[in-house]
Amino acid sequence: MLRSIGTRRRIACAAGVFGMLLAGVTAGSAATPAAAATPHRVLFDNTKAETAGNADWIVGTSQPDPLGQDATPSAENDWTGALSAWGVGLQKTGDYALKTLPAGNSISYGTSSALDLKNFDTFVLPEPNVLLSAAEKTAVMKFVQNGGGLFLISDHTGADRNNDGNDAVEVINDLMTNNSVDSTDPFGFSVDTLSISTDNPKAITSATDPVINGSFGKVGGSIIRSGTTATLKPADNSSVKGLVHRTGSSGNTGAFFATSAFGSGRVAFWGDSSPIDDGTGQSGNTLYDGWNDPAGTNAPLALNATEWLSGATGSSGGGGGTCTAAQLLANQGFESGSTTWTASSGVITDDTGEPARTGIYKAWLNGYGSAHTDTLSQTVNIPTGCAATLSLYLHIDTAETTITTAYDMLKVQVLGSGGTVLSTLGTYSNLDAASGYALKTFDLGAYAGQAVTVKLTGTEGSTLQTSFVVDDTSLSVS
Repeated sequence: MLRSIGTRRRIACAAGVFGMLLAGVTAGSAATPAAAATPHRVLFDNTKAETAGNADWIVGTSQPDPLGQDATPSAENDWTGALSAWGVGLQKTGDYALKTLPAGNSISYGTSSALDLKNFDTFVLPEPNVLLSAAEKTAVMKFVQNGGGLFLISDHTGADRNNDGNDAVEVINDLMTNNSVDSTDPFGFSVDTLSISTDNPKAITSATDPVINGSFGKVGGSIIRSGTTATLKPADNSSVKGLVHRTGSSGNTGAFFATSAFGSGRVAFWGDSSPIDDGTGQSGNTLYDGWNDPAGTNAPLALNATEWLSGATGSSGGGGGTCTAAQLLANQGFESGSTTWTASSGVITDDTGEPARTGIYKAWLNGYGSAHTDTLSQTVNIPTGCAATLSLYLHIDTAETTITTAYDMLKVQVLGSGGTVLSTLGTYSNLDAASGYALKTFDLGAYAGQAVTVKLTGTEGSTLQTSFVVDDTSLSVS
C-alpha cells in the first residue's frame, strides 16, 4: 500500500481518490471557441421562455439580428425589448456584434449552425424559465470551459412565468449541478432559494476589479426588486468573488452579483432581472425601468460585466482588448516526461500504481508513508493586460483514517522572481481524499505583466501514505 523510494513504485490505497480540476482546457477537451476579436460577439438567449408572462428579456424583436429593426440605433426605443437599452449600449460602441437565439432553437456548441456558441464570446441567459436539456447543458459548460463568457441572470424563487414548474433559480442551479462536464460546484456558487422584495445592495470597494471599474463607468451598487442572492463557496472554486452584496451581508453570503472562472472561461451571476429591465418593450408587458433606477448603477454593471466576459476589459470604449489568447504551460499533461517542469526525483512518472487522467504520465507527489517532501514547478510570463486562469486535475488518495487531522498537505502557490510566495492559491490534505479527478480554477489575473512560478509542494508525515496526483494542467490567458 506504500510507494517505495528505491523503485519509485506507488500502489494505490483502497481509501479512495480525490479529484479537483482547476479551471482550464485539458487534454482531450473539445476544440476552443473561435478566438475573440473585435467586434466582440454576444449571443442573447430567447429559447427558455424569456418573454413568458410579463417578462420581455430580449434586446429586440428582430431575431436573430437586432440590426434588422434599426441598423444604427441611438436610443433604447430604436430596438423593441426590455433589454434594448443593454443591447443599444453595446451596439453604439462599434465594438460588439449582437445576436439573439430565437425561440424554437436549441443551444449548441461545436456544430455548423451560425448561432452555435463556438461563434460567440459571451452567452447571456436572462432569467431562463425552462430547464436546459442534457445536450444544452453540455454545450454551455464546454463553451465556458474552453474560453467563453457566461452571464447568468436569475429572479426570485417562485417566478415561474410559463408555469412549467421551474423558475430561474432552479434552471441555473440545475445547469451547475446536473451536467456531464462538471457537476461538482464548477463555478463556486449556488443560487439561494429566496424572494427578496426590495433592497439597494452596495458594491465592494475596489479600484482594480474590472467589472466594478470597467470602461462603461464606476459601479456603486444595484437594486433588488424581487430577487435572490447566491452563496459563494471559494473552497470549491477559488476564483469566485462577490461584487455586490445584499444589505447586511458580505463575504460568501448574500452575494447579489458575483463573478467566477471555469476552465479558460468566465462567469457572471446577477440575482434579479429588474436591474436589466429598461421599462420599454413589447405591448402588453408590465415592465419596470430598473436600468435607469438612480438607486443603483445598473447600466455600468451590465455593460462592464459584458465587457469582462467578452475578454474586452482594459480597452477603451468597451472593446479592442490587446491580449492574445494563449496557453502558457508547456508539457501540460507530462507526456514529454520531465521536460519544462522542475520536479523532485520520480514525481513525473508513468508508474501504473496511480493512473493518469489522460495519456500515460502524470505528476505524483508523495505516497511513501514516511516523512517526505515533493515539489513540482514551472515558470511562465503572463502578458500585460491579460486575464489568466490556472487549472489542473488533482487526485488525492490516502491511507490515513482520521476525519479530523490533516497530516499530509499539498499547497498550490504562485512565486515571484525571487522565490517569494506571492499567494497560496489552494491547500489540500488527506482530509480531502475522495474518488476521481475533478476541476478547480485559480485566477492569476493579478500577476499580468509578471514572470511567476507556479509551484506545488507536497509534504507527508511519518506514517500512512497520502498521494497527490496531478494531470492535465493549463494556464490560459485571454
